[in-house]
Amino acid sequence: MRPLNIIGELINNSYARARAAFNDRNPAAYARLAKLQADLGVSYLTLNLDGTARISVRMEEMLALLPDVIRAIQAVTDRPISFDNPSVDYHKVALKHYDRSKSGPPILNSIAASRTQLDEMIALVKDYDTRVVVMASEHFVPGGTGQCMNPLDAYAAAKHFVDLLVTRAGRKLDDIIIDPGLAPVGADTYGLVNIGLDAMRMISTDPHLQGVHLVVGLSNFAWGTPKGVREQLECAYLTLGQEVGLNFALANPEKAPAPLPAGHPMVARLREALAAGRPLEGESQETAGYRQAEAIMAICNDAVPADS
Repeated sequence: MRPLNIIGELINNSYARARAAFNDRNPAAYARLAKLQADLGVSYLTLNLDGTARISVRMEEMLALLPDVIRAIQAVTDRPISFDNPSVDYHKVALKHYDRSKSGPPILNSIAASRTQLDEMIALVKDYDTRVVVMASEHFVPGGTGQCMNPLDAYAAAKHFVDLLVTRAGRKLDDIIIDPGLAPVGADTYGLVNIGLDAMRMISTDPHLQGVHLVVGLSNFAWGTPKGVREQLECAYLTLGQEVGLNFALANPEKAPAPLPAGHPMVARLREALAAGRPLEGESQETAGYRQAEAIMAICNDAVPADS
């Protein structure tokens, strides 16, 4: 079982401290967030200046601030940066100003079927010799792209992009980090959590893909569940993920994300809930999905006192 690498996610406008740093255009505040996460032991630092539901950000604002933020971060820690944005222009500026002599290879997050300038992004991976995250939750379909709704599609998407990155960007398998996607388990009536786990199992057992890494955005998993159970659910998921090859997680290091022991009661309950989400013979995924949702609700209700 491979050790887990945490990519610290606090430099993201989903978090209040990052929003304040952006509103103030304050590189020193970003540096403090970077050092805090490095001191907590993260392997990488994500850098995402994009807008969220709580803050509107224009591309020109991001690109203007990005060089100063990168310099400030690299002045206080040698942790490599994972640049997270769908725009090729963001990555062009970020990679131009990143000093790999201080921190080693960065991560370009991410390559995906839906990227409008995919060829340019692959060229950046080659030209700047980066590691790269592949979104295997999307695939090409006639007339465009779509979400992978079964593990075979996600597995095929992973193989497609691994081949592209090896042949066109000169990447080694160790440079490639595959994200199969991770849905909020409390609202997952489509079996997406199981699809991701099954896809990771297929990828990690394929002899032609030995050496690639697997990552999920952990904070997505327990979104919407009560605070009293959220962190244990996330850690229980890490246990299940590691069993099928997961070895990276984009997560909040202040919550000390780490797999629970395999025999932990929360691991057993989560395993049972996800098993309930697999359709029986002649049953629809929707029926199984609602059964899974009910099992997750029961976990939440049992873990949170009625008067909380």
